[in-house]
Amino acid sequence: MKKLLVILLSMALAISCFAACGDTAGNDPDTTEATQSESGDEADVTEAQDSEDVEEPEFTPVDIEIASLKGPTTMGMVKLMDDSDNGLTEGSYNVGIYGTADEIVPLIVSGEVDIANVPCNLASVLYNKPDVNVSVLNINTLGVLYVLETSDSINTVEDLKGKTIYSTGKGTTPEYVLNYILESNGIDPATDVTIEYKSEATEVAAMLASATDAVAVLPQPYVTVAMNNNESIRIALDLTEEWEKIDGTQLVTGVTIVRNELLEENPEAVAKFMEEYAESVEYVNANNDEAAALVGKYDIVAEGVAKKALPYCNIVSITGEDMKASVEAYLNVLYGSNPNSVGGALPDEDFYYIAE
Repeated sequence: MKKLLVILLSMALAISCFAACGDTAGNDPDTTEATQSESGDEADVTEAQDSEDVEEPEFTPVDIEIASLKGPTTMGMVKLMDDSDNGLTEGSYNVGIYGTADEIVPLIVSGEVDIANVPCNLASVLYNKPDVNVSVLNINTLGVLYVLETSDSINTVEDLKGKTIYSTGKGTTPEYVLNYILESNGIDPATDVTIEYKSEATEVAAMLASATDAVAVLPQPYVTVAMNNNESIRIALDLTEEWEKIDGTQLVTGVTIVRNELLEENPEAVAKFMEEYAESVEYVNANNDEAAALVGKYDIVAEGVAKKALPYCNIVSITGEDMKASVEAYLNVLYGSNPNSVGGALPDEDFYYIAE
């Protein structure tokens, strides 16, 4: 009987110990938390691996028709143009180069052109047309106007008082810019100077070729052409610098506009264009000789002229709020001179494309 009792007690003790061990392993909070944490870490790793495996949507290019002017506004695009012709761009671009803005306007109005490089005030004029829907993407060129002389008498704007100045662009941007700078420096354009306007910049450049005492306002690259033809010509004033001295704003020459239909239907294509345009501008500014060769290749101006002119062409790609601030300030000055120069009214906020 005793022996049976001992056996039963031993069995009960063994069962009790086994149960206690089971509870310790199954119900320890630290063990449970660690197990859950390890499971969570494994899930996070798996999720991260899955995320890495997901590829970005592939960019699908669309054919974009571009119009640009023969001059500095196109010089900044030559790398993009060359890369596009050689199948090296992600976007698909067909660039047409035109001699005057008047040739580009009907192409924009008709929708034959998607993107265009145009004078800043023309962009505003187009925006104000009821049948045209465009936005400005960037500033592609700052000021390119310079005062030239064949003597050594002009070192400040005030020195222009009493002079005869030859210029081009009567009723257009060069006139408004020159008048604004003169007036801001206390010179009345109507009485304190004599301004003789020629129909073409080439005419002014040709006149300077044989002049011995003349003052002229010319844009690049005609400045370089004139200086090549007459070694006595020097740059007396940079009107971009003189403009900035007045109120700190930038003198804007050219901007890039886009049809809103393209912007709404293919924003990725427009974003890619802006990215590749900026890369082209960076290349042109950093590689003067190679860029000049491309400028010559596309018959914008001769390579030799481009090599000397490029450092003075103020080629940029300014976007976003900086673009908006400079364009607004510039158009306000033109509007104050002649409302018709910007299309009769200043553009609304939707004129400016600010990428998010």
